[in-house]
Amino acid sequence: MFPKKNALAAGLLSLCLSPLSLAASPLGLWKTIDDNTGEAKSYVTIFQDNGKLSGKVTRILDPAKQDSICDQCQGNLKDQKVQGMTILWGMKQQGSKYDDGKIVDPESGKVYSAHMKVLEDGRKLEVRGYIGFALIGRSQTWERVEE
Repeated sequence: MFPKKNALAAGLLSLCLSPLSLAASPLGLWKTIDDNTGEAKSYVTIFQDNGKLSGKVTRILDPAKQDSICDQCQGNLKDQKVQGMTILWGMKQQGSKYDDGKIVDPESGKVYSAHMKVLEDGRKLEVRGYIGFALIGRSQTWERVEE
């Protein structure tokens, strides 16, 4: 009888923990924060794409910038409207981090290597774009948007 109680307790515990593990996923809607002003800049939706994670700008918050294009970008991103653009791609889960991705800065058009990590039980996402071995780069902390 004792093993059945343990199995039942383990099953109930896993049901209780399931929402926590989902909350710690980077999938969903995130608010980006401007490095200089500290103000909300855009919403980015992170989604799964062929087993990897990508992120698309779903909304630019400043109405004056909603029609901006990535005129400094290269290749297929050149002259794309930033709102609707995939700015993050190729992220693969490696333990508690997501790595081996790329991120584009729509203002400069530069593409960087990228990694990200979910923080504070899924409420924040640290996104780092870098050159080389992650020593030269920039990190941002995005905030989850409750839908």
